[in-house]
Amino acid sequence: HTIYHMDSPQFLEIDPSNTPLPQLHQFLLGSVSPRPICFASTIDAQGRLNLAPFSFFNVVSANPPVVVFSPNNSGRDGTPKQTYLNAKAVPEVVVNVVSYAMVEQMNVAAAPWEHGVSEFEKAGFTAVPSDLVKPMRVGESPVQLECKVIDIKEFGEGGGSGKLIMAQVLKMHINKSVLDADGKLDPFKLKLVGRMGGAWYCVPEQDCMFELSQPMQKTLGLDRYPEHVRLSKVLTGNDLGRLAGLAEEPTQDDFEAAVAWLKERGENPLDWDSLTSRELGAQDLLGWDKLREAAALLLL
Repeated sequence: HTIYHMDSPQFLEIDPSNTPLPQLHQFLLGSVSPRPICFASTIDAQGRLNLAPFSFFNVVSANPPVVVFSPNNSGRDGTPKQTYLNAKAVPEVVVNVVSYAMVEQMNVAAAPWEHGVSEFEKAGFTAVPSDLVKPMRVGESPVQLECKVIDIKEFGEGGGSGKLIMAQVLKMHINKSVLDADGKLDPFKLKLVGRMGGAWYCVPEQDCMFELSQPMQKTLGLDRYPEHVRLSKVLTGNDLGRLAGLAEEPTQDDFEAAVAWLKERGENPLDWDSLTSRELGAQDLLGWDKLREAAALLLL
């Protein structure tokens, strides 16, 4: 809960206008991660295929369904990417997601192949005809999005400058093997690859993923708690966030349940002369998902 000032020695200050592009690029990519990967299939006016991955990528609308990605100019020589040139010539693209099972092949497609060379062939991917657009789908990708390009925004002209492609999804192809029993996409079956900084990537594993319930109504807020709780040296930021996210005021019954549960564990943090002891007790309760009881211990 420390407030840092802009001249704090704990922070490295970066001025983009005075930072070499390669260094700035690494700072940006390392800071905004993990990032999903858009494996974009395009075609030029002569019908030649192109396939390339981009990690400046996301979905920005569901109605209509729209994805965006950025085939930025090369940071090495400033030349525009073939994906960008193709999208301008033939405004269609297939966005293929990248699973762990295909990541090494994707990496081959990322090499700087000459224009006209098929990354499908170089990387050994299966080119599957699309239903509504000219570019091919990647057969090995578990989810493929046929899209039409609806707009392209350009940011600068030099190396690393952005070319933002906005594409409306016309049709989705989802491999049934990555669906769960309810017909929803299963992240553990999909095993999509995320791009980190440098040469690092990540995949979803059960021990590194967690769920957060979405707040669909107003919550107590952290300002409902006394100052010693808000400035606690015991409770972490995530502890405080969970307490602030409680939807309803805790009751006396919750307080009594908290006391009884702690006593059953052989703990006695209820030395009412010590605020810290209550915080420790609340933290223990939070560790067992007893959120209402923890809040009651701090508020009542």
